[in-house]
Amino acid sequence: LIVFVLWLTLTLIGEAIAVLWDYQPLAAAEEADLVDGAFFVLLVLAIPVVAFVVAAVVYSMLRFRQRGEGLEDGPPVRSNGKVLVAWFSVTTALTILVIIFPGTIGLLELRDHSHGAAASEDGMVVRVEGSRWVWKTTYPKEGVVSYTELVLPVGEQVRFEVTSTDVIHAFWVPAFRMKVDAVPGRVTTIYATPDKTGTFENDSGYRLQCAELCGLGHALMAVPVRVVEPAQFDAWAAQQAPTASLNP
Repeated sequence: LIVFVLWLTLTLIGEAIAVLWDYQPLAAAEEADLVDGAFFVLLVLAIPVVAFVVAAVVYSMLRFRQRGEGLEDGPPVRSNGKVLVAWFSVTTALTILVIIFPGTIGLLELRDHSHGAAASEDGMVVRVEGSRWVWKTTYPKEGVVSYTELVLPVGEQVRFEVTSTDVIHAFWVPAFRMKVDAVPGRVTTIYATPDKTGTFENDSGYRLQCAELCGLGHALMAVPVRVVEPAQFDAWAAQQAPTASLNP
């Protein structure tokens, strides 16, 4: 009864914090909302498990702690085969139904871009090339090359074609929650649909950051991201020459 009351109390406190506390960083893409939703579900499911472990351990430490100096081993504890079979059967079924199945559906949804504009030949494409220690972004349709910033229109799905010239880097925009390795000799595709305008000056999540330890300059391998209205993006692209933004 004590363990149950303690478990229930810790679970209610944890769930209230998870629901009421705005602990997530800025989400500025449609894909980010999907990732944050999955994280929230896993957090809500994990809190009762952690609370039970804490309640059982705290109760056991207080109730069955050793008093004085013990010179003998405690009595052996025998397991119950039926309990073990039932436990593993139930936990396996719950894991598949509650975690693996929804997680698979969410992953497939993240990878399904057949209906997005970026999946077509006329959709927006940004080629991202990582080198120690700089990012090169190329807009083939607009004829723009930039080393100093990544500018994107809000509300438009973007296909990023990511590669590397030397070692393995990792393409990551924290506000988009999307991350993929940049591998030498290979082009990896990832999609993001920015849904909030913003700049790095307003929130540090608007940055293209290398998330793979790539050498001495790894921490410096970042460029600001700017999400603007479509008309502003068109004006920016029109002002850029193919070599307007030079390698610093």
